[in-house]
Amino acid sequence: QFNRTEDGVMHKLPKPSVDTGMGLERITAVLQHVHSNYEIDLFVNLLDASKRAVDAAGAADCDKDSPSLKVIADHIRACTFTVVDGIIPGNEGRGYVLRRITRRAIRHGYKLGARTPFFHTLVAALAVEMGDAYPELRQQQQRVTEVLKQEEERFFQTISNGMEILEAALAETAAKPGEAGRILNGDLAFKLHDTYGFPLDLTADVRRERDMTVDGAAFDIAMNRQREQARAAGKFKMALGLEYSGTATTFHGYEHLVHEGAKVTAIYLDGTPALRARAGDDAVIVLDHTPFYAESGGQAGDTGELRNARSRVLVEDTIKVQASVFGHHGRIVEGEVEVGDSFTARVDAERRVKTVRNHSATHLMHKALREVLGAHVQQKGSLVNAERTRFDFAHNAPMTEAQIAKVESLVNAEVLANAATQARVMAIDDAQKTGAMMLFGEKYGDEVRVLDIGSSRELCGGTHVTRTGDIGLFKIVAESGVAAGVRRVEAITGDNALVYLQSLEGTMNQLAGTLKASPAEVPTRLTQVLDQVRALEKELVAIKGKLASSQGDELLSQAVDVGSLKVLAARLEGADAKALRETMDKLKDKLKSAVIVLASVEGGKVQLAAGVTADHIGKVKAGELVNFVAQQVGGKGGGKADMAMAGGTDPSGLSAALDSVRAWVAERV
Repeated sequence: QFNRTEDGVMHKLPKPSVDTGMGLERITAVLQHVHSNYEIDLFVNLLDASKRAVDAAGAADCDKDSPSLKVIADHIRACTFTVVDGIIPGNEGRGYVLRRITRRAIRHGYKLGARTPFFHTLVAALAVEMGDAYPELRQQQQRVTEVLKQEEERFFQTISNGMEILEAALAETAAKPGEAGRILNGDLAFKLHDTYGFPLDLTADVRRERDMTVDGAAFDIAMNRQREQARAAGKFKMALGLEYSGTATTFHGYEHLVHEGAKVTAIYLDGTPALRARAGDDAVIVLDHTPFYAESGGQAGDTGELRNARSRVLVEDTIKVQASVFGHHGRIVEGEVEVGDSFTARVDAERRVKTVRNHSATHLMHKALREVLGAHVQQKGSLVNAERTRFDFAHNAPMTEAQIAKVESLVNAEVLANAATQARVMAIDDAQKTGAMMLFGEKYGDEVRVLDIGSSRELCGGTHVTRTGDIGLFKIVAESGVAAGVRRVEAITGDNALVYLQSLEGTMNQLAGTLKASPAEVPTRLTQVLDQVRALEKELVAIKGKLASSQGDELLSQAVDVGSLKVLAARLEGADAKALRETMDKLKDKLKSAVIVLASVEGGKVQLAAGVTADHIGKVKAGELVNFVAQQVGGKGGGKADMAMAGGTDPSGLSAALDSVRAWVAERV
């Protein structure tokens, strides 16, 4: 009826109206003459697909009207669109919301009887229903499926482990007399939730089915204890910042690496405020002005020195005591430092130059990764120092060699273009209009620094090269997975990259010399050598087999009678595990009714094999026998009733161990 302006005045609308809550799906339900959103054509098909998926995962034939199917059908939409937006399951922010929704859907499938991953298979069904209106669903169908599959596989393992622990606890509780047999241990319920990630509502569902309650007091105590520990950890992290109440630090490090007349406004020794620090002390020194960059946004803090006529401080790191207060952490090597002293602050120029090369290259690499892998690539963490850049990003599969090479080519093309770097400070709204990349979850002020490096435009408060050509050379040296759906790339630049390539070249030349080939011939020559090694290994195995077989024939005469069977415990020289097994099979065939233990020693390690013919496995178990012998030679082992293997580390006890086999068998037959 009214429009309220910023000054609080209510103005009548020209056409008053009513918000009925008639969203698209409710209107669709009316037009399709059905009674609920879940009966419209979109949901009918998703519900059918959900039932098929759950049935195929172990539910056999779940109730098609189960509310759990509605949860699954609804949640696959929310989860899929969230992943398409570039979010992956995690422990904070939107990633945590996605994880909770995904796991809630999986839990409902588990309730229906699903025992293997099923939820991710519904992405295809959703793409069929909504892919025309949202083409990105079809474009990213495979990636979304893989992201949800990884999360689902981990959670099914969680459910499996948790249910095993819970079932054991429920059985133990039920065995108690009286009321105690109905109260589940509260500590255990909390441990399932906190340590194993087992959902509290699933614990509640299972205990309700068994007509049990939870010891709420014990659960609350465990929960409060965990909160107190988290609170204490938080206070520890903030200890430095809470103590400072002076002026903010003015940063001059974008333009200069030296600043004269920087005044000490605070000193900390072991985290405690102090008025002075003396030679030999480790201290954190706050200055009113500084060229030192404090660790932030993934870029490592600067190092260098503070110096005046009577004192010198080696700065080993620069940290943020508060958002705009820089602490210079280092050791007083000459004289002493007092609050109010003035120093010339000098940044280690060589280290800074290497760091900015890596930082600027990170921006170019981020853009290249999005071009090569897709727009879903989002920064999940970074560390930039003088040695390298380490960049974590959202992506659900290892990068191929071709993709890595393409990223390197794109970044080095930007380097060769030698474009000037431009930094502008502007209002956050204006920065958004420029299309600058912003990281979700980062806290930005009203004014931000927009950085243009080559074709990359991001918000960044770090220090950077003047021109892209200053980076020199860019090389990716490692790619790996660090978490579900998160990959890590490590790269180097400038003289670090040159040293790396020279080292590789030296290794290649050394290898070529060893193989008596040119560097270009190394792959072919190495393949030939490996083929020769494999052929020789096969010959060696064959020779060992023949040797063991010939020794086996000689051992037949050493078998002794124990009741109605033969017992043989002997040592085979030069036999490996395969030769022991093969010889065992031949001896069992020849002795017909027997218990056999064979042993060999190589490299100070004992290898054991035990075998029992089929007619005696009811009384003598090979697994028990081999374990009995192994324990006497510093090892253990086990296996099936007819065949088992073990190892040991004490060859000196082998003879006595083999001699004990006959008596051990006699006790059982």
